Amino acid sequence: MPFCKQACSYCNFHFSTNLKLRTAVVDALVRELSVRRGELPDGPVPSIYFGGGTPSILSAAELVRLFRAIRGAGYWNGDSDTEITLEANPDDLSEEAIAVLAGSPVNRLSIGIQSFDEADLRFMNRAHDARQALAAVGKVRAAGFDNLSIDLIYGAQTTTDETWSRNLHVATDLGVNHVAAYALTVEPKTALGHQVATGAVPDTSDRRFAVQFGMLIDHLTAAGFEQYEISNFARPGHRSRHNSGYWTGRPYLGIGPGAHSFDGQFRRRWNVSNNARYAKVWPEIATADAFVDAGPLLYTEELLRPRDRYNEFVMTSLRRTEGVAVAELNRRFGADLARHFVREMQVHVGNGNVELEQDRQIYRLSRRGLAVADGVAADGFY
Repeated sequence: MPFCKQACSYCNFHFSTNLKLRTAVVDALVRELSVRRGELPDGPVPSIYFGGGTPSILSAAELVRLFRAIRGAGYWNGDSDTEITLEANPDDLSEEAIAVLAGSPVNRLSIGIQSFDEADLRFMNRAHDARQALAAVGKVRAAGFDNLSIDLIYGAQTTTDETWSRNLHVATDLGVNHVAAYALTVEPKTALGHQVATGAVPDTSDRRFAVQFGMLIDHLTAAGFEQYEISNFARPGHRSRHNSGYWTGRPYLGIGPGAHSFDGQFRRRWNVSNNARYAKVWPEIATADAFVDAGPLLYTEELLRPRDRYNEFVMTSLRRTEGVAVAELNRRFGADLARHFVREMQVHVGNGNVELEQDRQIYRLSRRGLAVADGVAADGFY
């Protein structure tokens, strides 16, 4: 849902603060859901995720329309066991909006808190304030949402170690069962990127990242959370099924402007990041063949080489607590690439960045290795 009330200073995702095309985009979403159904296997999907932008700006009528299209196309059969997540911003979670969500098939909320600190929120140009951030969690839990995740950002120029410690304590005191926490990244072509480039604000600090990442792990694991992926922590039974699908190579279908899809084998597509073109062209698309023929008007495509698949597997597997199993490398990519990985990991086993479970030949990042995960993964690439 590629619309937002205002632009966060750090965000480089596709979105628009102009809502005039909102109805036309919803119309196009409904059409795309129908036309592209054949890109996923028959039968209900295991998870549905409303991302953005800001899906919590959807009205009750728009949400009903989208679920009717999802069910009508056979993605979902009404089973309450399907994980259905909707991203929400605290400022959208009025009593009325929460009632709409509680009465919908949505059974998991991901709330973009980012910080419970007012200085952080103003620096990030978030639309909500600290009071709304704190109240949002309590309100949705009171409405019956037990499967609840929050996003937090650490390492921002305004986020002191003391601020970060308070954020972590508030999160666990509120009783959420999933936390996704990310280091603030300065991206080009964002307001923050411009401020850093011009010297208006200092760049981020590697020391602050390292310290606050360590605080994150210590606090959440002590509170009973499992770090099942580098940036994701869950209480038992509350891992994100949807995101786990991305990390394990399952096929997924992305609907809407800027959305990405993967066939589970070698084809990746991403939709045009242009709301006006998306809304204009999709009403003219009636079949899967017409979508393919539309080509660059609606999407870009890449075909992954075997080495690309191998490299992605190494990267995502090392980020997860399950690690990289040599037997799985053999099965997916052959003995030569499996031997290559084992050879390249020897130095990291030796320096303590990687732990080797000898019996099952599984390589996992150590606590020390988590901080240098990208470098370890790159060494294992082919």
